[in-house]
Amino acid sequence: MRTAIVPLLALLATGCIKDELPVPAHPRGDARQVQVCMGSGYQDQVWYDPAQDAVVATNPKTAWDLAFTSDPDDWRVWLNGANLMTVWNTGQTDITLSTDTTGMAAQARIDAASGEPDSTAFGDWRNADDVYVVHRGFNAFGTPLGLRKLQFIAEDADAYVFRTAALDGSEEQEFQVPRDPTRWYTYFSLTTNSTVAIEPPKDSWQLLFTQYTYRFHDPYLAYLVTGVLIQPGQARVSRIDGADFNAVSLADTLAHPFSIHRDRIGYDWKAYSFDTNSYTVDAGQVYIVMDRQGHAYKLHFLDFYNDQGQAGCPTFELQEL
Repeated sequence: MRTAIVPLLALLATGCIKDELPVPAHPRGDARQVQVCMGSGYQDQVWYDPAQDAVVATNPKTAWDLAFTSDPDDWRVWLNGANLMTVWNTGQTDITLSTDTTGMAAQARIDAASGEPDSTAFGDWRNADDVYVVHRGFNAFGTPLGLRKLQFIAEDADAYVFRTAALDGSEEQEFQVPRDPTRWYTYFSLTTNSTVAIEPPKDSWQLLFTQYTYRFHDPYLAYLVTGVLIQPGQARVSRIDGADFNAVSLADTLAHPFSIHRDRIGYDWKAYSFDTNSYTVDAGQVYIVMDRQGHAYKLHFLDFYNDQGQAGCPTFELQEL
């Protein structure tokens, strides 16, 4: 195996020359309301770009299982957190042996929702031959998607190689996943045993509306939440709590620094009431999103339901700064 180990907007000045009209300042964009729907049971992942004010792609959340990092200097493999996937290191090195999953639930791991590179469920697999059991999670209706064994073989600047098998060691298959430099990840489905087109090109999106797995600590619980993840490594987000949306400006990021954590927008702009069996939205949580080109937008959420009362259809107000 090969060992492998973003600019602030400038302020536009206005000037006057004698006998000429003043040059007007560049106006901010108009605020607009946008609604994004994730479908019944939050079954879809929706990729949105503020610059285009458009949904650029949508896919069923069960369409993929593994995301392989495209960066040729990286080797990390991520789970589909939208399905509540988990991984257990069996300690075995022969994938053809039968595997007893007793105790798996207590030792299973998940990826950090923040996207921290040192907090993946698989960890650094490059210098070991470990066999993992992958719990593929659940579909939108709560049906388990099953278990599959997996063993990584190699990776280089062009591709990854791994094998899979059933729990009893049968059905062994080997696969190669090429890196795609036009996208952050290459996606693989354990249903079709093939790569699948999921993520749009790098420069075409900033926000992913989706369910994802979040680790609560008191008590410890891995749980599916519904919210927004940002583009990895390039998008940055500042969060201002208890704010007046109209008054928020780019200057607020001095007191509320940008973060590249993928779940900086996250899920907690809404809260669930067991009394009313419904969600309410905190419009005072305002986010400033800056993309890789230096364009900045502020947004806050207004609703979590569409006109038919379907949950998972957040409405948010968005304005370019």
